[in-house]
This record gives sequence, structure tokens and C-alpha cells, in this order.
Amino acid sequence: MNIEMSTLAPSQVYHLLTQAIIPRPVAWVLTESGSDNYNLAPFSYFAPVSSQPALLMFSVGHKPDGEMKDTVRNVLETGRLVIHIASADLANTVTQTAASLPHGESEVEECELELCEFEGFELPRVKACSIAFACKLYEIKELGDAPQYLVFAEIEQAYLDPRIIDHQTDRLRIDAMDVNPLCRLGGGDYAVLEKTFSVSRPK
Repeated sequence: MNIEMSTLAPSQVYHLLTQAIIPRPVAWVLTESGSDNYNLAPFSYFAPVSSQPALLMFSVGHKPDGEMKDTVRNVLETGRLVIHIASADLANTVTQTAASLPHGESEVEECELELCEFEGFELPRVKACSIAFACKLYEIKELGDAPQYLVFAEIEQAYLDPRIIDHQTDRLRIDAMDVNPLCRLGGGDYAVLEKTFSVSRPK
């Protein structure tokens, strides 16, 4: 079956891609909207894109009413954000934070999430996440007819829960099974890691 992408509506393209490009990591992004008022939202168009500088990228659409999403608005205003890797046992909470709340209302408060200090950074982090990246805005690119915003975030600090680090090796190694990352599929579907395996790369 061949599908000509130009024949599809944007919603159909989204439906196809989110089911075909699987699994995808979820960027659970915390930003600040006013003093001590935090927005938290998930994005699964998400990837690392550069090591020097250390950049992460996630893609953000608009709210159903066409307005700019709070994540983009807040990042443009403050230049700061924290990107978390959520575990599979947080799937329900992550999904709840995808709701479109009026600007200024906090998903953190709505979901009764506990935050904690991100040492050396202006914003806190979600305590329940074993991986978090303290980032500053690097660049935002707007593209497409919709449009989409590509948010490039430069990592200033990385938080790793000591429990997910394999201390038996000289090189930093994160145990993926201990992270138990939430893996995004299409629609309302998610997946979990059941096992990992290694394949030696050619020299």
C-alpha cells in the first residue's frame, strides 16, 4: 500500500505518522507562567539533535482554538524550561497534562504533582521523574501552514536519579529498564520496554 502524502489532510498525516514512527519518547516540558505558576505538557515529536551544543528539539502545534500553546508562549517570555523523561507508571498523569487549560492555570496543581528544587537552576523539576534536563531556549523555528513551532532547547544541566545509573562501568551508563520510559504510540496507546539487547557496531 503506497500513500501519497499530498492527498492527506494534516490531521491524517499526523494520524499516520504517530502510528508508524514508533515508539517515540515523550518530552514532558515544564515552563513558568508568572511567578511560581508552572505549566506542564507532553510532546512526542521529540528528539536529541546535537551534542555540541547539547540540543533537544520538540514540536508544538496550536491549541484547538488556534492560539499559541502555553509552552511556546512561556518559553518565549522566560527562555527557560525543564524537559523530563517520564516513566510508564506516570502514563495517566502525563496524559492528563495534555488537556488545554486556560492560560495561567497550572497542570502541576491540577494533577497535584510534587515539584522539587533543580539545584543551580531557576525552575524546579517533577520529583517523580528520574531524568530531567534544565534547558535554556536556543531557537524557535516556525514552519508549515498550520503552523508548527520547533523548539530547540540547549541543555545546561542533566539530573539523573542515582538509582538508574549502572555504577559497575567506568563510562556513564543509564539502565533503561530502571528508567522504565513511557513510549508513545498512536492514538491513546503507549508501550513499555520489556527487554533490552546489544549489537556490536562495526569498527
